[in-house]
Amino acid sequence: MKKSVSLLLTAMSLFILAACGGSNGGNEGGNADEAEGTPTVTVTTSFLQDMVTQLAGDQVEIEQVIPAGEDPHLYVATPDDMNLLESADLVLYHGLHFEGQMVDALENTGTAVTEEVPESELTTMEEDGSEVVDPHFWFDIDLYKQAVDEAADELVTLLDDENITENAEEYKQELDELDQENADKVSEIPEEGRYLITPHDAFNYFAESYGMEVVAPQGVSTESEASNADISATVDFIVDNEISAVFAESTTDPARMERLQEDVEANGGEVEVVSGEGQELFSDSLAPVGEDGDTYIDMYRHNVDLIVEHLR
Repeated sequence: MKKSVSLLLTAMSLFILAACGGSNGGNEGGNADEAEGTPTVTVTTSFLQDMVTQLAGDQVEIEQVIPAGEDPHLYVATPDDMNLLESADLVLYHGLHFEGQMVDALENTGTAVTEEVPESELTTMEEDGSEVVDPHFWFDIDLYKQAVDEAADELVTLLDDENITENAEEYKQELDELDQENADKVSEIPEEGRYLITPHDAFNYFAESYGMEVVAPQGVSTESEASNADISATVDFIVDNEISAVFAESTTDPARMERLQEDVEANGGEVEVVSGEGQELFSDSLAPVGEDGDTYIDMYRHNVDLIVEHLR
């Protein structure tokens, strides 16, 4: 009898230990599930990283494919990048062929934030003998707001959280204020001096928005090379219009603008190359996180302040 009781108590003890072990394992699994429960949003660029942060904050885990400071026109996806795209709960990209080397993969896995932008609101331009859409839509704040709405709709679906829509409305109000601020600052530049000379054609939406003219020896994509004829025409334009400054970009080689400067001087003119750390225009990327220009709004303020300082 004592032996039976002993065996029974041993069996009960083993049962309790097993139950406790199962319970602990379940808790650990639950914690893992909670960690894994944060949806992952993979974005292609720093612009979209900032946009998603503004809309969703820490409700999502954001993975960025193209590092800040790199040229999206030329970026080639790695196997790790492809894994990010395939494993994400949501993929957002620019569209308009901006991520030129990744188009097929992105169309198969993601949503373009420009998906609902009417073609009539986009600028077209000539590139290598054919007409293409200018992908640098974010320099038109109204178009950028449409992209915000598209991203917000996707995030609402992902998170089932209508607060995302409220966040979008508040953010768009900030963008409206930025738009007016930009217009006020650009008005300080004399009308006869509102010429923006940059390495490649990234600022046409900006120019249309604020009454400036852009001249760039290189086309819309940094894949193309500026021809001698384009460089010569730009040099003549700078000399004829007595343009005081030309601007380097953070994702292009400043030597291109230095060549312009040399040719201008050889033709009897004089022009400043605005370049160097903190003195470059942001065009195809925001600054790395933690640096000046690491959000869309700060980037735009940086650009406008730099342009106005050197052209007014």
